[in-house]
Amino acid sequence: MKADIHPEYVESAIRCACGNEIKTRSTKPNILIGICNECHPFYTGQQKFVDTAGRVDKFQQRMAKTKAAREAAKAAADQKRKKTSH
Repeated sequence: MKADIHPEYVESAIRCACGNEIKTRSTKPNILIGICNECHPFYTGQQKFVDTAGRVDKFQQRMAKTKAAREAAKAAADQKRKKTSH
């Protein structure tokens, strides 16, 4: 192992948004995470459906707009093709 090229390996605290803290060792002294085994639905067994800010509705609206735009572009292309064929 070469000397003076490796980062320092120190005591580290991993902190979750739920407040859980895990002690370990890492090259960073503090690590912030959004979800851990104490609050993740897979580990807690409390599955819940979260539709923050109507994500599903927003997705469906975007898909409808995309479909309408594709149909309008196809109609315009068909109209252009009819004009050039005359």
